[in-house]
Amino acid sequence: MSILSDLSDRLLPGMGFDPALDAALDLVERAGFTSVIYDYTPVPRSHDGVLITPNILEARRVPDDMMRLWRDGFYQLDPVQDAALSSAAPFVWSAFGPQSRIMETVLCERHGPVLGYMRDMRFSCGVTVPIHHPGGDLATFTAICVDAERDFGEAAARLAPAIGLLGQTFHDIVQTGFSPDTRRSRAMRLSPREIQCLSLCAEGLTAKEIARRLDRSVPTVTLHLNSAGRKLGARNRFQAVARAAHYRLLGAAS
Repeated sequence: MSILSDLSDRLLPGMGFDPALDAALDLVERAGFTSVIYDYTPVPRSHDGVLITPNILEARRVPDDMMRLWRDGFYQLDPVQDAALSSAAPFVWSAFGPQSRIMETVLCERHGPVLGYMRDMRFSCGVTVPIHHPGGDLATFTAICVDAERDFGEAAARLAPAIGLLGQTFHDIVQTGFSPDTRRSRAMRLSPREIQCLSLCAEGLTAKEIARRLDRSVPTVTLHLNSAGRKLGARNRFQAVARAAHYRLLGAAS
C-alpha cells in the first residue's frame, strides 16, 4: 500500500502530537522506512550563524541515546539540518555512499561526529522534508531506513514527493496545537520590560521618550536597555535592536 493511499484517513485534523507521529510512522513503514524524526524551531540559527536546538525534537524507532545526543550538541553538527535550511524540497541523504546534490553542497569536516554516529547506527538512507514558514520558522520531517537494501536509495528518491506531502500534512495538523512559548525562540531570554524598552527603541524613541511613555525614570529605562544589550552580546543599542529582531523578540512581551 502506498504512503498516500491512507494519508487522509490516518492523519486527521485535531489529532494530538503523539498519535499523529505514530500514524506518520505507520505510513512510512509501509514504504520500507523504519523511523521518523520531527523537529520545529521558530528561529533556526543564532545571530552568529549557529544552529539553534529546536523547541520540539521528537522521534519514533531511533536509538535510545539519539535524542539526548542531538539536544546536547549533535544537532549543531547535523548536515541534514544544514541542508534543510538551504532546500525547499524533500531531499535524500545517506550515511553511506553517494549523496544528493544538496547534501554534497553542505557536507564538511565539522559534520564528522554526526556522520560517524549515523554509520554506527546503520542509518542507510533518509528523506528529509524542510518546511519553511514565511516568518522564518523551520520544521523538518524525516523518514529513515536502517539497514536498507543497496538499491533503496533509488526507491527513496521516487518516494520523496510522497514523503514531502506526508511531512507537510503532519506539520499542518500538529502546529495548530503549538503554544505561544513553543512558537517563541528559547535561545535568548529577555524580561518583559527589557523587550518593551527595546521594542520602543526600535520605533526610534530615545531613553527619555521611553521613560515618559512607560512612566519610569530614565535611569531605569537605561538599566533595562543595557541589560538587554548584555544578554544579546550587543555592542550598542542599534545592534541590540537588530539581534532582538533576529530572535523575534520585539513586541513579544505580554
